[in-house]
Amino acid sequence: MQKINTQADWIARAAEVLPAAGFGNFDHGLVLSHGQGSRVWDEDGREYIDYLIGSGPMLIGHGHPEVLEAVLEQLPKGMTFFANNAAGIELAEEICRAVPCAEQVRFVTSGGEADMYALRLARAFTGRTKVLKFEGGYHGMSAEAQMSLAPSRQVNFPQAVPDSAGIPQSVADEMLIAPFNDIDMVRSLLDEHGRDVAAIIVEPLQRVIAPEPGFLAALRAECDRHGVVLIFDEIVTGFRLDYGGAQERYGVTPDLCSLGKIIGGGFPLAAVAGRRDIMDHFDKAKVGDEGWLMQLGTLSGNPVASVAGLKTMEILRRDGVYDRLKSLGQTLMDMQSTALDAAGIAHRIVGDVTLFDIIFTSNTVRDYRSYQSADSALNARYNDVLRQHGILKSPAKLYPSLALTDADLDQTRQAVKAAVEAIA
Repeated sequence: MQKINTQADWIARAAEVLPAAGFGNFDHGLVLSHGQGSRVWDEDGREYIDYLIGSGPMLIGHGHPEVLEAVLEQLPKGMTFFANNAAGIELAEEICRAVPCAEQVRFVTSGGEADMYALRLARAFTGRTKVLKFEGGYHGMSAEAQMSLAPSRQVNFPQAVPDSAGIPQSVADEMLIAPFNDIDMVRSLLDEHGRDVAAIIVEPLQRVIAPEPGFLAALRAECDRHGVVLIFDEIVTGFRLDYGGAQERYGVTPDLCSLGKIIGGGFPLAAVAGRRDIMDHFDKAKVGDEGWLMQLGTLSGNPVASVAGLKTMEILRRDGVYDRLKSLGQTLMDMQSTALDAAGIAHRIVGDVTLFDIIFTSNTVRDYRSYQSADSALNARYNDVLRQHGILKSPAKLYPSLALTDADLDQTRQAVKAAVEAIA
C-alpha cells in the first residue's frame, strides 16, 4: 500500500526543494490540502475556519458553486491565449463601471506587477523620477516597493531603508518616505521636492491602519497642487471595503489604482486602472517611441481568471452583500473586544469592519511606528491559541468572508474566549 504523506512528510520534502521550505508566503509549517466555503483542511486532516482566505481573494469563500460553474464552462474553450478574449474585455468593462478612477484598464498577473507598472506610468507621464511612499506601506516586491516596508531600524524621514538585499543605492535615492497619516510631512516634502516627484503611492487603508479623516483628500489636493500622480494601491481594498473599493468608501479619487485579489476570483490576475491620458502611455501610437511604456505578460487577461473574477463580482453586486460582510466583521470585532475588555487587557481594534486586527497596546495607532509599539509577543500568543482552536488567520490581519456561518461565529467566539484566558 502506498504510504500516505503526513504534513510532516510534506514539510520535509519542501525543505529539500524550496528555499526556507516554503513559497515565501504564509507559515511554512502548515501545508493545506483543500478548502470549502469558510473552511480549510491541512494535510493531517485538521480543520480550520479560514480568516486568511488566501490573503484576501476568497471573499465569497472557497469553491463557490457559481464560480466553479463559470470556470468549468471556460476550461474546454481554452485556458490561455496570449491574445484578447471576450471575458477579459468584459472584466475590464466592469472594472471601469465600478471603480471611480478607472477610465481604462491594463491587466497583469500579480499585484506587485500592477504597482510596479503604476509607478512606471507615473514617471512616463510626468517625466519625473522620485516617488513618495509611506513607511510600512506594502506595494509588492519591486525595488521601490521594498523601501521602508518593514524597517528594523528607525531613521529620520524622508530617508529610505531597503528591506531586501540586491537593491542598489540609486533606488533609495529616488524614494521619499513619510509617516502615514502625517499630511504636514507630505506638504513639507512636496514643497521641497515636488518638481521631481512623479507619484505618491498609498494604501488607502495601510495594512490595517485607517486613514484619519481628511488625510486622503489632503493627499489629493497636494498632488493636484504639485502635478503629482496619486496612486491608490487597492490590491487589498478593491471590491472589499465597498464595491468601488476605498475610492467609494472614502470619497477620494486617485489618478491611478492597482487592483488584484478579488478581481481574479482566486486565480492569478491583477490590473492597473486609471485616467485615460495616463494610460495612453501603454499605446505607442498615441505617445510615440519616447513616451511608450512596454508591458506584456504571458497570462495577462487570462480567460479562466477573468470568468472567475466576473462571476465573483456579479455575486458581490447582489442586494445586501456588503451589508452582510460589514455585519459579520462587526460581530467578529465585538466578540474579541468584549472578551478582552472583560479581562482588562489593553488592546486596539485597528482597521475596517471588512479587514482588521487586534493589537495589544493602549496607544493610538496611526502609522507604522505606533503600530510597531504594540506587544508583539502577546499578539503571537493570542494568534497561536486561536490556531490551536481551529482559527486560521494572518499574524497581522483578519479577513472576514461572506461564507461564514453562525456555527463558524460560535466556534470563533469559543476560540477567542480560550485565547483571552491564555493571555490574561
